[in-house]
Amino acid sequence: MLVIGIAGGSGSGKTTVVSAIKERLHDEKVVVIPQDSYYKDTGDLTDEEKRHHNFDHPDAIDWELLCKQLAELKSGKTIHQPVYSYISCTRSKTETVTVEPADVIIIEGILIFTCKELREQMDVKIFVDADDDDRLMRVMARDISERGKDVHWVIERYSNTVKPMFLQFIEPSKRYADIIIPQGGHNKVAVDIITATVEKSLREKKTL
Repeated sequence: MLVIGIAGGSGSGKTTVVSAIKERLHDEKVVVIPQDSYYKDTGDLTDEEKRHHNFDHPDAIDWELLCKQLAELKSGKTIHQPVYSYISCTRSKTETVTVEPADVIIIEGILIFTCKELREQMDVKIFVDADDDDRLMRVMARDISERGKDVHWVIERYSNTVKPMFLQFIEPSKRYADIIIPQGGHNKVAVDIITATVEKSLREKKTL
C-alpha cells in the first residue's frame, strides 16, 4: 500500500493531478480520500455565521477522524467516510461512503500538510503550485457552478479568507512536500514524472 498526499491552494489543479495518477495506475486499486469530507459540522450556525465561517483554517477540519480512518485503511480495515455538504455546511448524520483498503490511497486537500500526524502517515507528499490569478478564476467557476454561490460571495471569501489563509497556512506547508508541481495540474511533464515514480514505488513495495 502506498499513501500519497496531494496539497495546494484552492483552484491549483489538485483534482487534475489526482485524475492523472488514477488514469496511469489503471492496473492498481486506487481510492481518494478528500480532506473536504472531514469538515466539522457547522449545522448549528446561522446563515450569516456560515457565510463568514473560515473553511480554510486548519481548525475547520476533523483531523482526529481523518487520521484515525487513514490508519484503519492502512491496517486493512474498511472505513465509513463522512459526507459533507457545501450547500448546507453540514455533515450528514445518516449517510457515509464505504471505502475499502487499496493499493494506493490518495489524500487530497488544501490543508493536509498542516497536520503532523497525517503527514507522518504519507509515503509521498506532492504540492501543486499555481499562479494566484489562475487559482482565483478556477475557484470562482467552481463555487458558482458547483456550490451555488454568487460572484460577490466568492470574491468576498477569496479576499477575506482564501488568500490570507493560503499565505498563512497553505503556502508555508509547501516545505513538507517531497515534490512540487509548478504551473498547476496541467504540467504534463511533472505529472508523468510523478506517476512513473509512484509506479516504481509500488513495484518496490510489492517485492518486499
